[in-house]
Amino acid sequence: MKECSTYLFEDDGSIPNNPDLPLLVYPDALEDNQTKAEACKKLLESNGWSNAWVNGIFSYHHYHSTTHEVLAVINGSATVKLGGEEGEELSISERDAIVIPAGVGHRLLTSSNDFRVVGAYPGGRSYDLCTGEATERPQVLSNIKNLPLPEQDPVTGNKNPLYKYWLE
Repeated sequence: MKECSTYLFEDDGSIPNNPDLPLLVYPDALEDNQTKAEACKKLLESNGWSNAWVNGIFSYHHYHSTTHEVLAVINGSATVKLGGEEGEELSISERDAIVIPAGVGHRLLTSSNDFRVVGAYPGGRSYDLCTGEATERPQVLSNIKNLPLPEQDPVTGNKNPLYKYWLE
């Protein structure tokens, strides 16, 4: 796996993002034999990330306040917007993985017809679906602040690189 990239997003008034934990992008994180849905789900689960699903990414800004999330690209390519309207556009493709801290907005802008990701959550946590409505604010900010760190990195199974960037 190549060195990961980090993105730290500020609260934009709608999407809270995460003031402490950067979003991590792992290029070429998956081995060729891990780009099949079941193999990818097995990898993530072996590293403590479960409650997995296989699909695309919603085409509207959303985030989760009750859990962190990993998205592992198992097929195709896409351009995603991360961090809300003023965030970053990023191109991702097969074998890449993104670790999204609780609160960080994400949405699909464009994708190839065959684009698919495996999503999973540390400890199989349940996820909420938040869209930046004002009524969400008080509770989601508390959820994000009090969420524990995952026990392991979803791809490597070690503490790093996740802890390297989330504890620095």
